[in-house]
Amino acid sequence: MPPTLIIEPGLSEKHYYRDLWRYRELFFVLAWRDVAVRYKQTVIGLAWALIQPLATMVVFTVIFGKVAKLPTEGTVPYALMVYAGMLPWQLFSTSLTGASNSLISNTNLISKIYFPRMIVPTSAVVVAFVDFLVSFVILVCLMVWFQFLPGWQILTLPFFLIMALLASLGPGLWITALNVKFRDFRYVIPFIVQFGLYVSPVGFSSTVIPEKWRLLYSLNPVVGVIDGFRWAILGGESTMYLPGFILSLGVIAFFLWLGIRQFRKMEKSFADLI
Repeated sequence: MPPTLIIEPGLSEKHYYRDLWRYRELFFVLAWRDVAVRYKQTVIGLAWALIQPLATMVVFTVIFGKVAKLPTEGTVPYALMVYAGMLPWQLFSTSLTGASNSLISNTNLISKIYFPRMIVPTSAVVVAFVDFLVSFVILVCLMVWFQFLPGWQILTLPFFLIMALLASLGPGLWITALNVKFRDFRYVIPFIVQFGLYVSPVGFSSTVIPEKWRLLYSLNPVVGVIDGFRWAILGGESTMYLPGFILSLGVIAFFLWLGIRQFRKMEKSFADLI
């Protein structure tokens, strides 16, 4: 007896999150393609992942550490403190940029076949993770150079790594959905990233923020991510403002929920608009 094909309205909606798992191979294919395009037969792709955070660290160390003479975390060398904050920021900004432009970059794929579209922006963050691993090598070299040994807190680093990826994925899902309908949003992302670099505690310690403003400052979800990274890497030399960290977690969870909700709401019209 031949198999029966049942066409039921809303079936894809009902099984959407199950389809995310069923199409996991597509996730790996798209992720590997993006990594290969960035690094295959090129030197600048790998070099840029090393040069960008290293150059920013030097500039911030001179401006904030030497000129402004802002304090570091405990006795940690200022350059090491800056780089420990630069790593999560680079992971966040690269993930946000990649996810936000992912649907526009895969126009042909989205307009021709069905699959859960959420796979596209989530696979885009893999490139940012690979860049993070490359840049992490510089951190290890800096710790050897300054003879700095991390404590047991380094074991918590994977948690803050996931936290950074989720912090970028929520806004990234929302913006990439808006990008399909309003192409002007592609010009908003570089501004957000550039502005966020200076209002986040990348080139300085968040301890320089007055105590009465620290909770409000933690509404920026990247603050909790950077403070967590520094605490994990620098150990007892770094302190984490717990109320602000909890608030940052809440903000990340809210934007992740909002991003998924808005993405799913607009997803049906992607093929027509793109």
